[in-house]
Amino acid sequence: MARKRDPAMKIVDAALPAAFREEPADDLNLCDVTIEGGRIALVEPAAGLADGIDAAGGILVPAFVDMHTHLDKGHIWPRTPNPDGTFAGALAATGEDHRFWSADDLRARMTFALETAYARGTAAIRTHIDSMPPQDAISWPVFAELRAEWAGRITLQGASLMGIEGVPDDPGPLFDHVTRHGGIVGAVLYAVPPMQAKVARLMEEAEARGLDIDFHVDENLDPASNCLAVVAAEAKRIGFSGTITCGHCCSLMAMDESTADRTLDAVAEAGISIVSLPMCNQYLQDRRAGRTPRIRGGTLVHEMAARGIPVAIASDNTRDPFYAYGDLDMVEVWREATRILHLDHPVGAWPLAFSATPAAIMGLPDRDRLAPGAPADVVLFKARSWTELFARPQYDRIVIRNGAVLEAAPPDYCELDGLWISPR
Repeated sequence: MARKRDPAMKIVDAALPAAFREEPADDLNLCDVTIEGGRIALVEPAAGLADGIDAAGGILVPAFVDMHTHLDKGHIWPRTPNPDGTFAGALAATGEDHRFWSADDLRARMTFALETAYARGTAAIRTHIDSMPPQDAISWPVFAELRAEWAGRITLQGASLMGIEGVPDDPGPLFDHVTRHGGIVGAVLYAVPPMQAKVARLMEEAEARGLDIDFHVDENLDPASNCLAVVAAEAKRIGFSGTITCGHCCSLMAMDESTADRTLDAVAEAGISIVSLPMCNQYLQDRRAGRTPRIRGGTLVHEMAARGIPVAIASDNTRDPFYAYGDLDMVEVWREATRILHLDHPVGAWPLAFSATPAAIMGLPDRDRLAPGAPADVVLFKARSWTELFARPQYDRIVIRNGAVLEAAPPDYCELDGLWISPR
């Protein structure tokens, strides 16, 4: 819990990344930041004073936005692990575990995940929610309850999730159920015969209702898998006016360069946003027993950024069959993504991918900068440079929410021990 908010707070001698100050350089700029009434009131060059929280040159960033997670799957690994670490193993194990997904089970695991993310400095989360009947009738009401319960601490968004072949020909009732509980719509896209027709119908219904879309796309390393191009073509055909987000897009890593370039040109023209999930993709992709992986997980983020395509980077799964590890810690995501995807030399605008860009995609205001008027939701590190930031886990970070230092710690795993007993 945060302590009672001070009427004013000052953070002195803090290093602000240029990306959050709308400056083109790769520099960290020493500033003094004054906070009043839960908002940033003033940002000015460091004056060498000591009247406030002395950052001692430590890096200051906005609170994180984690826009692709699976809170409903989180922390089921202890009772239903992935037997071999493969994508097929993940699908089978998760399907087996669904029998445990009562409202109480979901609420306990999702709350555990939210408490963890909150303590780590995350202010907003989008979660995908398995929405095939009868699970949809259980999971969405729990999500709606938690969204209300966590308002003011973590802004929650939900997106429906099912294989594209499971989307009904008349998606109206599905859309009604999802939107009744405050969600948007999505699906997992892969090359099955009805894919293009199903995508078209889903997008047409979303356009008619004014809804955004969040797809899982091409989560494989098959160079012939190009559902992303289908989404771009349908968005252009329909003239889709909302926000389309496509997550994963791993097959771009295996395509020939000319096909990948044409696809990304179409994505840019259609105004599609991309979210990369490098930790989970590293874990699952190109995994074969007794063979070292040849292709690194991820997608073509540099080529996307060069075309002006919005790119966010997020956690994805946490301690479930799709990813055995993770802690909904966006600092870990940032550090590992920097190493996996080479988001450095220069760091440039990549810090935006963990807060400002996903906030913009999700339609969240005022989370794109460190400037007067922005929420006083920030994270302060002792690290004074990029090499110091990415060298350690930064567990000694200071999280400030609504103008107050947050006094919270991630929950202990033993709090979940009672969940591994019997199915619903």
